[in-house]
Amino acid sequence: MRPARPEFSSGPCAKRPGWTPENLANAVLGRSHRSKLGKARLKEAIDRTRQVLEVPDDYLVGIVPGSDTGAVEMALWSLLGPRPVQLMAFESFGKDWVTDVVKQLKLPAEVLDAPYGKLPDVTKVRKDADLVFTWNGTTSGVRVPNADFIPADREGVTICDATSAAFAQKLEWAKLDVVTFSWQKALGGEGGHGVLILGPRAVERLESYTPAWPMPKLFRMTKAGKLTRDIFEGATINTPSMLCVEDAIDALKWAEGIGGLAEMQRRADANLAILADWVAKTPWVEFLAEDAATRSNTSVCLKVVDPRVTGLSEDAQADFAKKLASVLEKEAVAYDVGGYRDAPPGLRIWCGATVETSDVDALTPWLDWAFETVVADFAAAA
Repeated sequence: MRPARPEFSSGPCAKRPGWTPENLANAVLGRSHRSKLGKARLKEAIDRTRQVLEVPDDYLVGIVPGSDTGAVEMALWSLLGPRPVQLMAFESFGKDWVTDVVKQLKLPAEVLDAPYGKLPDVTKVRKDADLVFTWNGTTSGVRVPNADFIPADREGVTICDATSAAFAQKLEWAKLDVVTFSWQKALGGEGGHGVLILGPRAVERLESYTPAWPMPKLFRMTKAGKLTRDIFEGATINTPSMLCVEDAIDALKWAEGIGGLAEMQRRADANLAILADWVAKTPWVEFLAEDAATRSNTSVCLKVVDPRVTGLSEDAQADFAKKLASVLEKEAVAYDVGGYRDAPPGLRIWCGATVETSDVDALTPWLDWAFETVVADFAAAA
């Protein structure tokens, strides 16, 4: 028994079940994205995002360039500066935002960090500071279980990179002023475009504060001190791929059809549960996330704990993990499941809603087979 669809990559992620290129037949091709038809399709993508993700009515949803990275950068460069800044860094992308804020914007910032597998000390989050954090660590498999650590009476703004959390985990909008994600994660869409969601407090910051640094065109969201609102109505800053837009609309229609946000979250939880049951009875593997409450239900990261592997040198352990992913790919049972290069040696398996639970179930015996195969190969080479 093999997974019917072996696409377990953590980005770009598996397409929605039943997807075919014919689903994109209505894409607005050979026409301007600023035509009535082009704007209408962009607006449809925005409206369906609001509906499926259950975005509050007073929040603005925009499509921006540069995937989730572009959306986060727009927020960092446009909003930070007037208040102290705190950044939570417990995986690679959170560390990237630290680099941008500290080394590029050169702002004095407090970094709340933690090693792979753990969350930082969230009790240190201050209400007077702006906060930048990832809701779900795509490269660590660790997520915040809720937004209780964010003060309800905060004075700063919160910028949340939610790219592997949106559509799979409960985002607490009342605590979030900026939320970003990309279509290529939980929707299984195509890459290159980001979604930027702004709450009223973020809009107020944009209209009351002018950064001291030059602002590239791709980051500009205001004109004459006012928010350029047409960005959030389908008038994108630069030319989008209308094929990607059509693909996003198709994924959102699928999400609506299966039951919306609640069903997408349920599917991801069910996928994680399959792996959790397998890990509980499998001695050679553990979750990278030590606390079950902080365990991701999308980018599930696993570490090898068998003493035959942990007793190897760091380089040999890394090589073991690479070979583990390689034999799974050669058997066409799991593609692109190697752990992140800076994380402890292991595997990373995407369990978002576009992945079928039956495929996760079919994968687990192959994980055991792959482990025994690579252990035997290492023993023979010793």
